[in-house]
This record gives sequence, structure tokens and C-alpha cells, in this order.
Amino acid sequence: MRKPKIVVLGAGYGGLVTVTRLQKALSVDEANIVLINKNDYHYETTWLHEASAGTLHHDRVRYDVDSVINRSKVEFIRAEVQDIKIDEKKVILNTGEVEYDYLVVALGGESETFGIEGLKEHAFTISNVNTARQLRDHIDYQFATYALEEDKKDERLTIVVGGAGFTGIEFLGELANRVPELCKEYDIDYSKVRIYCVEAAPMVLPGFDPELVKYAVALLEKKGVEFKIGTPIKGATPEGIIVAKGETETEVIKAGTVVWAAGVRGSSIIEKSGIENMRARVKVNPDLRAPNQEDIFVLGDCSLMINEEINRPYPPTAQIAMQQGETVARNVVKLVKGEEGDLETFVPDLKGTVCSLGDDDAIGVVFDKKLTGTKASFMKKMIDNRALFMIGGPSLVLKKGKFNVL
Repeated sequence: MRKPKIVVLGAGYGGLVTVTRLQKALSVDEANIVLINKNDYHYETTWLHEASAGTLHHDRVRYDVDSVINRSKVEFIRAEVQDIKIDEKKVILNTGEVEYDYLVVALGGESETFGIEGLKEHAFTISNVNTARQLRDHIDYQFATYALEEDKKDERLTIVVGGAGFTGIEFLGELANRVPELCKEYDIDYSKVRIYCVEAAPMVLPGFDPELVKYAVALLEKKGVEFKIGTPIKGATPEGIIVAKGETETEVIKAGTVVWAAGVRGSSIIEKSGIENMRARVKVNPDLRAPNQEDIFVLGDCSLMINEEINRPYPPTAQIAMQQGETVARNVVKLVKGEEGDLETFVPDLKGTVCSLGDDDAIGVVFDKKLTGTKASFMKKMIDNRALFMIGGPSLVLKKGKFNVL
């Protein structure tokens, strides 16, 4: 009897949880499990803002896929997914093609520029290990070059962060701690540095507790961050950005560094595949299968689930992606083993949300309790360590965990 082939696309939070649960639940005689990822490592997306600012080495944010999968049960293919042929039940890679019986799409998200002219060409993103390294090196270069220039141009030391959501605010928290170190290293007057946060929405951290947002803004302003809220970015150029000023006018902010942290969409592979989607995100069924697809599951940034209580999508967080991975694994096992009954419905178990403001400060709501300062920072590190534990157990926590908790 032919064994079913389970193919998982992506080694992010959701994909790795799915694979690690499948390898425990299924024997080699019951199914072939295949994991496909373009890199041979997983990176902690929620740590990239630290690597981008230079407060955490980029090697700390990643670990080898081989360190958490069982190669006797899981075939790992390092390749880039180019398309999904749902009618033929195959995945097209840059190295060939792979057929599947059950497909788990966990390809992660891509930066969304909303069609703003010049952003793709002139703004940095915080989207993977390489973009984080590029941004860190660029910021260091700007400070080093300024220190050597005779005709000093202050815009070299101007940094604009587009977006006041989680990524933008967490990066600003790290950046505000890193800049004084750079000034000291390159003998630069700190007053020469300008850090702007530009946000089109009328608020910072939309949907977050207003009292905690007020705390975060006050802390970052104290460290030199200037907020321009309700200010849409109209374009980016080699010299900086163009923002709206009133209803008809625009203003140019000259900056040596522009960081775009304001939008995430699903994978463009979703759009190419023909799977029903909205901005490359699939409004999944309660069992996390794609609409009208009995053998395709979608999770993480590629999935879209509505929180019925507020009639808004759940945020594409690591916490939800990992929980989805566990549900998907149980549902796939049920299908492989031919167990009767409906598949499991996914219900998010939101334990809380914490936004870091640097290594020693944060804001958050954990089990309905508001936290700020070092207590919130402690919880953030515990959440990070828990994510490592869920995928790789105690050994991965010991190897990559955050222990400077106080």
C-alpha cells in the first residue's frame, strides 16, 4: 500500500511546529514527510528587529533546521518554492518538482508597500536575516562615514522608520539604545542624530491598550524618537522620503536611512497558485484548510482568520502560527490514519501580547494583566524562550535562549 506524502512548505514557526509534531505522531511506515525551505536554517522573526539595530548578532536569531527535525522520518529539501499546481497536486521548485497528497503552506509573509513609489528601491525592510544584516551594516556605515567626512551632512544621521506597529516600535526601541553606543564609538555628538517614526494611522500600535501605548511613546520620545502620526508616506527617493503635509501639500524629509516596517502580506506563491486569497492571505476554514481544498492546509502569515468578537482578522503572530501548526499536525494525522469524524477546529488561545522597547523595557498584556518596564521585558524573554522550547525542547533553549532577564 502506497504511503501518503505530506509536504510542508516553509520552516518558520508554523511549519516547524507542524513537522516536529508530525514526526512524533507518524511512523515511517505510515507516511512520507517532506519539509521544503529555501534556507537550511530557521530564524526567529520576532528577533529580527534586534539584529537589524545591531543589538543582537544575526547568528543568535537562527538555528539549523537539522537540529530540530528527525532526518530518519523527515526528508528536508533546501529549495525555493516557485509555484503550486493544485490540479496536479505538485509543488514547483527552482530545483525540480515534488508531488504531494497533503500540503501544508507555511511560507511566511512578504513586505507590503501598498504601491508607494520608491519604497522597494530606497527603503530597507526587516524581513529576514539577510535584510537585518544589510540594515545593521548600513547604519554602522552611515555613522562611520559621517565621522570621516570633512563636509559633514547631517542627513546621514537621520533615520526614518515607516510604521508604528509592532515591528516599527520594537525596532525603534533597539535603535534608541544602539545609537548612543554608535555615537560614542565614532565620537559623534548625539544631538546630530534624528530618529523619526512616520505613521499614516492616527495612533501608535493600533489596537493596543492606550495606557501602555502612552508609556511606550513617552519612553521613546525621551530617548530622542520624534513621532509623526497621521502622516502618510507618499514616496521614497535616494535622499529620503516624501510625506503628506495637510490635504494637498507634501514635505521632504532627507534621511540617510529609511526603514519600511508598516505592512505584511502573505506569500506571492499563494496568488500564483490560484488558491482563493485576499492580498496573498487565505481565509481558511475552521479546520485550517483552504476553501474548496480538501488536501491543502494554510497557516501563519499566509492564513487569514476573523476574530468574530471584534470582526477583525487575528494578527499574524508567531504565537498563533505555532498554535495553528499543532492543529494542522493533528488534522493531517487524522486524515493519514483514516480516522472518522470531523477535523479539529482551530481556536486561538491568546495568552497575551508583549512589545519590547529595548533589551530592558517593554509593554504588554499577559493573562489580562498590564505590564511595563522590566517585568514586561522579563515576560518577553520568557515568551521567546517558550517558542524555542516548543520546537526544539530544552536543548534549543539552552543553546539559543535569552537568559539576561533582569
